[in-house]
Amino acid sequence: MSDDGEISTPAGASFSLALGGGAAKGLAHIPVLEALDDLGIKPLKIAGTSMGAIMGACYASGMSGRELRAFAIELFEERLELIRRVFTETETWSSIFSLSSPAIIAPETVFNAVLPNTLPEMFEELTIPLCVVATDFHAQSQVVIDSGPLLPAVSASSALPVLLTPVQIEGRVLIDGGFVNPTAFDVIRGAAQFTIAVDVTGKQMQADTSVPGSLDTWIGASQIVLHSLVAEKLKHEVPDLLLRPEISAFHSFDFYKIEEILAASEPIKDEVKRGVERLLTGTR
Repeated sequence: MSDDGEISTPAGASFSLALGGGAAKGLAHIPVLEALDDLGIKPLKIAGTSMGAIMGACYASGMSGRELRAFAIELFEERLELIRRVFTETETWSSIFSLSSPAIIAPETVFNAVLPNTLPEMFEELTIPLCVVATDFHAQSQVVIDSGPLLPAVSASSALPVLLTPVQIEGRVLIDGGFVNPTAFDVIRGAAQFTIAVDVTGKQMQADTSVPGSLDTWIGASQIVLHSLVAEKLKHEVPDLLLRPEISAFHSFDFYKIEEILAASEPIKDEVKRGVERLLTGTR
């Protein structure tokens, strides 16, 4: 590594990238993407689950890490503007809330309102090949989507039960991919020379003794499932570089603490650069 932090990437060296699910904790993917930009590394393929699918879609569409940071800060810091976008850029309120549905919020409608309008309609139009992981509710199995309409697939990967309605694609009822593969580095195995995985399922702070409300309990329980699944998978297979930003102080719905999450995860940039250097030099 040079004094300015740049790494000379050998000809032929290639990387794939797995971005894991973790709700607001997934905002910690942004410093990782910025570090890859600084290194001049463009992944050959990206796999995303839940929030990782959202971040992955934005990055694969051509947004830089810094552009994604600016967009996310503007989105989550301007709370009133976020609400306005959700409720005025849709045809009817009933398209958002449907008390007769399995959940109360339609994910495709919400994501269509708040995601960058530069996102392409189809996977095939992305700058970087992307696959997203969802869960087939009835088959209780993993579904990997890498072609066709982009928004429904990202919505399915992020459709957390109770909060977001399941998404139907090609006759399948799909929910959040975190229930089968929170950090899907295995689905891009062999896509490149090296696989980088970013796990943002991070444990909650053990010092926290507060009693959560019903919604926080449900979301927190889901995060426990994600963390346990990743831990079990790592017993059998590991990516070439596993990154875990320090975001244990935050809860899954802390989207409006975006500045704090980004600041807490900033040290991961140096870990990315050191890790990539170790891979390229063959050192441990």
